[in-house]
Amino acid sequence: MQISVEKLGKRYINEWIFKDFNYTFEQGKGYALTGHNGSGKSTLLTILSGYHLPSTGKIIYQAGDKIIPAEQAFASFTVATPYMELIEGFSLAEHLDFHFKFRDIQKGISPQEVMEVALLEKSANKYVQNFSSGMKQRLKLALAFYTKSDYILLDEPTSNLDAQGIAWYQEEMKKVISTERSVIIASNQPEEYKSYCPQEIALTNFKTS
Repeated sequence: MQISVEKLGKRYINEWIFKDFNYTFEQGKGYALTGHNGSGKSTLLTILSGYHLPSTGKIIYQAGDKIIPAEQAFASFTVATPYMELIEGFSLAEHLDFHFKFRDIQKGISPQEVMEVALLEKSANKYVQNFSSGMKQRLKLALAFYTKSDYILLDEPTSNLDAQGIAWYQEEMKKVISTERSVIIASNQPEEYKSYCPQEIALTNFKTS
């Protein structure tokens, strides 16, 4: 799927976060959104995924010659962000079961294997509310990586990860970039995106007063 963004802008009250953003995101490529805090990195991710609406401009989702309606495009995205909510009253096994009732899992892997890949197999019956922040982050990332999608959107992906977790993330990203999926990472930490996202987009270039 290709995403074409035309004159996109987001304003809160009287302040423009970014304005006149034009870009085309292509299938199978990696993109990094960079810029100082408040430049709109997280906001742009939520707009691309359809979670928030822009103040101006439009987004065109296209697969070949077919235009995909915005209300259907959400199924092409998986997302992992620091502000993403998990269902804390579920055990890990229940959370995965619930999630994959609504979204398709990547071919060739089972929910049990997702637990193992995320280094969480010993916590199958543990409630998510009792997970450490690092365990929760690995779960969010594993859901993004192993749910079927065209685009993976990540916001500060190594937040709350220790050295082992960061090494795990980097190994998982190597798997992702060997596929035809696209990755868009919002970050100012080069180690989170440099090896995976050759296209760097500085949102400060689209900041207006």
